[in-house]
Amino acid sequence: MGTLNPNIPTPELARLMTSAAQKRDGYGVSYLTPQLLLRTFLEDKQSGAGRILQTLAGQRGFKLDELERRVEMMARHAPGRDANFLFTDDFGREVPLAEEMLVILDEALSIAQARDELKAGSGHALAAMADPRVTTFGVLQKLGVTQGAIVALLDDVAQEGTALIHDHVQEARDGEANAVYQREELLRSLLQLLSLAQRRHIILVGPEGSGRRTLAYSLALLIAEGKGPSGFRSVVTMNEAALLERPLAAIRAGLRRASGGILVVPGIERFFADRLRAPFPEQVNRELHKALLGSEQTIVGTTTPGDYDRLVQTPIIREQTQRLDVPPATRDETVAMLAYHKQRLEQEYEIAVEREALETAATVASQYIREVALPAGAVQLADRAAAAVRLAMQEQEAALGDGPSVTADGRLDSDDVLQTASAMTKIPVSKLSEDEQSRYANMEEQIHQRLIGQDEAVAAVSRAVKIARVGLRDPRRPIGSFLFLGPSGVGKSELAKALAEFMFGSEEAMLTLDMSEYQNEGSVNRLIGAPPGYVGYEGGGQLTDYVRERPYTVILFDEVEKAHDRVFDVLLQVLDEGRLTDGQGRVATFSETVIIMTSNMGARYLMTPHVGEQERELVMQAVHDFFRPEFLNRLDDIIFFHQLSREQLAQILELMLKNEFRLAERQGIHLEVTPAAREWLLTQNDQPEFGARPLRRILGRYVREPLANFLLTQKKAGHATVVVDRGGDGLTFSFRS
Repeated sequence: MGTLNPNIPTPELARLMTSAAQKRDGYGVSYLTPQLLLRTFLEDKQSGAGRILQTLAGQRGFKLDELERRVEMMARHAPGRDANFLFTDDFGREVPLAEEMLVILDEALSIAQARDELKAGSGHALAAMADPRVTTFGVLQKLGVTQGAIVALLDDVAQEGTALIHDHVQEARDGEANAVYQREELLRSLLQLLSLAQRRHIILVGPEGSGRRTLAYSLALLIAEGKGPSGFRSVVTMNEAALLERPLAAIRAGLRRASGGILVVPGIERFFADRLRAPFPEQVNRELHKALLGSEQTIVGTTTPGDYDRLVQTPIIREQTQRLDVPPATRDETVAMLAYHKQRLEQEYEIAVEREALETAATVASQYIREVALPAGAVQLADRAAAAVRLAMQEQEAALGDGPSVTADGRLDSDDVLQTASAMTKIPVSKLSEDEQSRYANMEEQIHQRLIGQDEAVAAVSRAVKIARVGLRDPRRPIGSFLFLGPSGVGKSELAKALAEFMFGSEEAMLTLDMSEYQNEGSVNRLIGAPPGYVGYEGGGQLTDYVRERPYTVILFDEVEKAHDRVFDVLLQVLDEGRLTDGQGRVATFSETVIIMTSNMGARYLMTPHVGEQERELVMQAVHDFFRPEFLNRLDDIIFFHQLSREQLAQILELMLKNEFRLAERQGIHLEVTPAAREWLLTQNDQPEFGARPLRRILGRYVREPLANFLLTQKKAGHATVVVDRGGDGLTFSFRS
């Protein structure tokens, strides 16, 4: 016994068949028959078949009640014969089909395919019921309901089926196409290539979201208005769902409709993949290859720059096509494009949309949503923000309170966009709303608010980051890549934290990897994930997973010289290409990260507050002796950290004491440390070669621990002030009224 392919009926027809199957007991039949299905069509007047019957009743002059009575009688006296075929209804129950139902479903699918549609809808099934081979033919024929009359009305009634193709020129002429912003310079270049006498096939090359397909839709609007290039009557695309389910039928339907016109093929590299990775059968690929070798249709494919580099090695592409680069839209172009989406956003989400919100979406997306190019990144942000406002309104209506971030006022404004962008990028709203230019202009001053000394290091990092931020870098590579050299405790890690806070809003936007844990060859799998078949394959990689989830981050490779050589191979790829593929084939992009590596190599030459040329040469000699030249050449800068002076250690102590003051204030204690006590604390640092690190231990031992004992042994009423001063052999603690 067979089972009906669930891909044959549309969801609407499957729902109607489920309803018809539920009527079997009431009519005393065992099988799902055409009469029961027709009875269901008459009941559901909103279905495609129901609306066609209403239209024909008006045209042919019969009453639907009359047809219902006749079908009712037929349903009770036509039990049908077992087809040994089952239909799985919407609830997972298996329903036996009558023989005539197989005829109807087969004929309905044939009618759909003849119209370049993928599935059989209720309208197609109704047309099949007017076939002389089934018993419903007679009752329909008597009322003038013929198959030709039904098919003629299919275009007027939505069938909820899946069309194999779309002709965008015809849709534009019928008033069904959406208006799009036209990038005139690109459109002019496209028209010039289409006007060539030979080799008119074109590959649109650009990043995801840059508007390659929209460029083709702009062309369709021009042709519909009679302003396009002569000789082109259609701009056709294939339905992606149809291309997956019936690829050969889809490609043939697309080529047939595009005869004398243009067939747009998104992701054209899919049709040139090797056999092991090809998503389509070889016959499907050959159909497109033959079209590229001919001139009956003009093929306009889309692909990304990386895929094009592989694609152009194919002779057909190299010899038969022209390349047209489609760069991301500018901010101003994106704002203009978003204006075309304003009405859609208002209608779909039932909210008002301010123009300033669209401008903010374009600005924020251009700076922080780099994984998707403009304009798509800004459109996605606007949609997410509109959805958040709508959700906040619904929660308010349900007495659940406002949404977590946006205002439930039914209006999309700039603040709503910023809140949504913050949730998407994990960057605080305050950082997103700051003026980018002025913030980076004062970068050094802001970093020095938490990092004492190391002026040369801060200046070098700031310089490299500023160059990247104004766009003078390879957009694929990280924002900056640095090797920090210096003794322990001089601020290498602190500068990394300060950089994370400045650029991405929080020092938590930093991944620290201790390279002493990656000294053996197999440890590289912890970074990028184990390959298939190995232990840990399902877990992913610590580095790749983190960057995919938080692309805006500082990555600190601590004591990088301890890593295995295979780890350096991974780092080379990050520094050079800005991307890594993990064990599961997923790509992590590092174009919005800052890569920092620390090392103590040559630190003995940097144990001085002032680093001269001789010390630099000695350190660099040690660096060149250890690291590979190709690794060092890919770094943006190698930065030296010198030993901290006593004055700088005193300033660092001040910063640490401020933290102690904050902790004490939370407990209702105002802590005061006299200058004499501060000087005494500094003198306890008998290991200046370790920089500022001993100061934290000194504060814990001589301030925090004695303070805890003092508070436990003394009685205090409410808020109190504790004075820490220098005594005879250490520090003293006392209350001040």
